[in-house]
Amino acid sequence: MCLPLLLSAAAFAGEFDDWSHYGGSEKGMQYSSLAQISTGNVGQLEEAWRFQTNEPGGGKFGPFAFQANPILIEGRLFVSTGSAIVIALDPASGKELWRYDPDIDRSKGHSEIANRGVSSWIDNNAGPDDPCRHRIFVGTLDARLIAVDGSNGKPCRDFGEHGQVFLDRDVKADNSEWFEYTVTSPPVIVDGVVIVGSAIGDNRAVQSELGIVRGIDAKSGAEIWRWDPIPRSAENPAFAGWQADEAKITGSANAWAPLAADSDLGLVYVPTGSASPDFFGGERQGDNLYANSLVALSAASGAVVWYRQLVHHDLWDYDLASQPTLVELQHNGETVPAVLQGTKTGMIFSFDRRNGDAIFAVEERPVPQGGVDGEHLSPTQPFPVAPPPLVSHAPLTPEDAWGMMWFDKRSCAKRIARLRSEGIYTPPSVEGTILYPGYAGGINWGGVAFDPEMQLAIAYTINVAMEVALIARDELQSTFESDDFDDFEFARQRGTPYGMRRKALLSMLDIPCTAPPWGTLSAVDMVRGSILWQVPVGTIQDIAPAIVPNLKLGVPGIGGPITTAGGLIFLGATMDDYLRAFDIRSGDMLWEGRLPAGGQATPMTYFLDQTGKQYVVIAAGGHPKMGTTIGDYVVAFALPDR
Repeated sequence: MCLPLLLSAAAFAGEFDDWSHYGGSEKGMQYSSLAQISTGNVGQLEEAWRFQTNEPGGGKFGPFAFQANPILIEGRLFVSTGSAIVIALDPASGKELWRYDPDIDRSKGHSEIANRGVSSWIDNNAGPDDPCRHRIFVGTLDARLIAVDGSNGKPCRDFGEHGQVFLDRDVKADNSEWFEYTVTSPPVIVDGVVIVGSAIGDNRAVQSELGIVRGIDAKSGAEIWRWDPIPRSAENPAFAGWQADEAKITGSANAWAPLAADSDLGLVYVPTGSASPDFFGGERQGDNLYANSLVALSAASGAVVWYRQLVHHDLWDYDLASQPTLVELQHNGETVPAVLQGTKTGMIFSFDRRNGDAIFAVEERPVPQGGVDGEHLSPTQPFPVAPPPLVSHAPLTPEDAWGMMWFDKRSCAKRIARLRSEGIYTPPSVEGTILYPGYAGGINWGGVAFDPEMQLAIAYTINVAMEVALIARDELQSTFESDDFDDFEFARQRGTPYGMRRKALLSMLDIPCTAPPWGTLSAVDMVRGSILWQVPVGTIQDIAPAIVPNLKLGVPGIGGPITTAGGLIFLGATMDDYLRAFDIRSGDMLWEGRLPAGGQATPMTYFLDQTGKQYVVIAAGGHPKMGTTIGDYVVAFALPDR
C-alpha cells in the first residue's frame, strides 16, 4: 500500500519541537518534528546518560510504578517518581538540579501506585526573577495538587494552602486508613486554569467517591469550577437517563487518564471511566451518561460543549483509559480538526473536535444479552465503521486454546469450555465470563500517537483475555477463604447482590491461554480508515526461565509509543527491558536499547543546541503488578559524537 504523503515535516516545526507537555504537547499527539535521529542512523543510538531517582521505597504493599513521561521546559528536564517526587535534571548530562519531595504517607495502602508526570505553567505577567514565575504542578497518591517553583523546586506558597490544594475534600473521600482517592496523571492547563481529574479505587461499592473534574486557578489555587460526570439533579440534561435515587448515590465515572486540550478552541477533552462498581450495574440502570464518554468541556467554565459515550452501561471495566489525541485529519479532501480516542476495546474513534461529529461514522450494533438477575444490559454498543478494531472481538472456544506444552493447552481448553464467551461485551456471569479484550486493554493509558505527515495513528495493544465471575453476596466470604481461587483478585461491590473475582486467563505455566502475539504495535491509515501493518513486540527474555528459548512472541506491557519526523516509532512498554525503534512505514524494528529496568512508560525526545544532539529519554522503573524488573532510572539515548 502506498502511504499518502500529505504534508511536509517542516509544516509541524515549532509546536512539536519541544516536549513541553505530557504526550509532547497539550494535544497529546505523542509526536516530535525532530529528525536528526532517522531510519538511516537509528541503529547507531547509544546510551548518553542515566540517572537514578533514589525513590525511597514504596507504599505499604510494595513498590510504586515509575510511569512518568518527562517534559523539557526552559532548559530543564522535569520528571516525577511513582511517589510524586519532582526532580529537575540537566538535559545534557542527566545531573540533578533540584528535587521536591511531597512526603506522601507510605504507611498506608494506595489503590493506585503510579505517577505519570508533571505539568508546566509560566506566568506571563510575572517578572523574570519573580518567585514561581514558572510553576510545575504534580498530583499525588494522597490526593494533593502541588505547585513548585520550576527554577528551584520550592513550594509556591501563594497557591492553595502553602503550595498545595487538597483534592479529597467534598468528594465523599475517606483517606484516613487507605488512599482510595488519588491522582495519577498530570493535569492539563489552559489560559491559567489547571484542569485535573482523579483515580478512584475500583469495585468497592456503589457509593464510591465522586469522579469530579476540577478547574483550578494556576496562581491562587482557588477552585474556578467543578464538573461531575454523573448528573445529580434534574437541571442536568443527562439526568433524564438515570433513575433519580441511583444518580444521587452512584460514584466514580472519574477521569484518571491524561486529559488533552485545544487552547485556541478553549476546550479540554476528558475521557471518563465506569460508574461504580465496574462489573454489576443493577443499581445504576440506563446508559449511565457521562460515564465511559469522551467529553469536551469549556476550559473556562467546565460547561459541557459536546460528548460521545463510547461504552453504554459499562460492565467490563472498559474505562476510557487513553489520553485523547488531537490531530489535523485529512478526510474527504478536507483538513478536519479532529480528536482520536483509543479504547480498551482496541477501537479508535474519530470526531470533529469542535462539535463531536463523527468523522468515520459510529453505528450501534447488537451485543450479547442475558445478564445476571437484576442487571440492565444495553442491547447495543457503539462501533466505528472504520478503522477496524486492532484486537480480536471474536468469541473464544476450546479450539482457540494455546499452550507451550500439550498439557498446558489442554488445561486452557478445559477452562475456556467452562466459561461464557460470546464475543466482545459478553456480560459477567456467575459461572464466569471471558473478557476479550480484557479489562487491561486493548489500548490502555499509553494512548495513540499520530504522525501528521503520513496521517498514521500508532497504538500498542494488549491481546490477553481475562476472566471475571460474579459471586452471590452470601457466598463471597467462603469463596474468598477457599483454596480454589488463590490467584484471583476479589472485590466486594458493596450495595449490590454480588461480589466479584477476576484474573488474566493464564495456563498452568502462567502463560496466556490465547495464541500470541500478546502485545502488538499497529499503524492505522486514518485517511482510509484501514490498518496499514501490525507487528508483534517484545520477547520472553526477562519473564521466562533461562532455559526457555527467547521467543519473539509479542508480550503484554503498559506504556505508549511516540513518533518522530525521522520516520520512527519509539516504544518501551513490553515486559522485557528494552526501548525499541521501528520504521513507521513498515513496522520493521531498526534498533533496540537495553534498559536497566522495565520501561513501562512512554518515551519522549528533545534537541539541545549546546550539544547539537537529539535525545530519546524513557523512565525505566518497572511495574510491580506486571512482575517486570524494578528500578528507578531515567535513561537517555543519542547518536554518538561525530
